Amino acid sequence: MKILAFAGSNSSRSINKKLVTFVSTFFESATIEILDLNDYELPLFGVDKQERTGIPDLAHEFSDKIKNADLLLISLAENNGSYSVAFKNIFDWTSRIPNQTVFHERPIFLMATSPGGRGGMSVLEAAEKRFPFNGGRVIETFSLPSFNKNFDEKKGITDAELLQLLLLKIENVKQSFEKD
Repeated sequence: MKILAFAGSNSSRSINKKLVTFVSTFFESATIEILDLNDYELPLFGVDKQERTGIPDLAHEFSDKIKNADLLLISLAENNGSYSVAFKNIFDWTSRIPNQTVFHERPIFLMATSPGGRGGMSVLEAAEKRFPFNGGRVIETFSLPSFNKNFDEKKGITDAELLQLLLLKIENVKQSFEKD
């Protein structure tokens, strides 16, 4: 199984990248590629810009990475209750590629975390509703509230109940592949 993992953030200290990287370690037998959105920095999307310059090569490269994966692990940063501009921009550019969808009908384990007690629930709910319209099959979701309290750089998730919930969701994701 080939897994593509990334955080919907361009922060060099992204807590969502830390979460998605931690979660990827539970897929021991998979080939895992962890992307950094900073490697896919694109001009601000606009129809006029697209008409002038076309769709940037980096948007096509990002799309190809998704297309070649069997499973997507995505942890979205929440900025003002929605997607980060870094994620929204690559999402918008990729959605403009003709004759395809953003997520290529790939299954997605969708996550979010934040320093606050809601754990990115607003962006998680928005994405869970939006992604299916763009070819994403959200098979499981996970929110980690109060990141700084519930996550340790060396140990991962430190709250026993949250860790058990995550492990259950990971098992559900793995079982969904055994059925296919």
